[in-house]
Amino acid sequence: MLALALPSLAADSAVLRNGFSIRHQRRQIIGTVTRLYIDGDQSSFVDIPTAEIDHFEALPDDPTPHPDPQPAASITTRPFDLTEAVKAASGTYKLDPDLVTSVIRAESGFNVRAVSPKGAQGLMQLMPQTASQLGVHNAFDPQANVEAGTRYLRELLERYDFDLVKALAAYNAGPRRIDQYGGVPPYFETKAYVARIVRDFNQKKIAAGTVPNKTPSKSPAHPKKTPAPTVTKAQPNSTTTPSE
Repeated sequence: MLALALPSLAADSAVLRNGFSIRHQRRQIIGTVTRLYIDGDQSSFVDIPTAEIDHFEALPDDPTPHPDPQPAASITTRPFDLTEAVKAASGTYKLDPDLVTSVIRAESGFNVRAVSPKGAQGLMQLMPQTASQLGVHNAFDPQANVEAGTRYLRELLERYDFDLVKALAAYNAGPRRIDQYGGVPPYFETKAYVARIVRDFNQKKIAAGTVPNKTPSKSPAHPKKTPAPTVTKAQPNSTTTPSE
């Protein structure tokens, strides 16, 4: 497909229709999606359906953060930098930010207000009980959602000895199902979910000219390990995965 490169001399912000923005250095339209290159060396990018982008805004070279005076009830309308949130959470829990971004894409399609038929909420689709166990009071707070979802993914990786496939399957179907079947459960939706994330993650690494890290770092993310919640995790529009 014809790809149109739209160079950016300074950082731009892609303002999405769902209420948050993505800071990027360069963008490229490829068919029906717009690829946002997060870094100047094009080593990391996010593909967003072009129809979901409301407009672009030019940003200063070195923006200075300002305190947000808005109350918590308005949290989904205030500026939110997904890239920085993912980088911060990934750095804290020692995961590849491209992996976290791929999970967000599969879980919610970058929709801050996404709600699954079973009640999972927000960017990383946290079930209410899981969110509570992770200390999240408002799952629609994108910053808190990304931080908690990344932490939960890290805990699942540790639980399954850093087997990425098992960890992703547990994120979708719930750890109890993984333990029950000794691996990925025989659910089409879960298998497709895992394959979608792995494929998206690998495509990012291939495009960046790097080899995907199939085994995330086993170095501890925190001095103290928090036991992984065992609450079932569901994905939006899931109709095949039984509840815990």
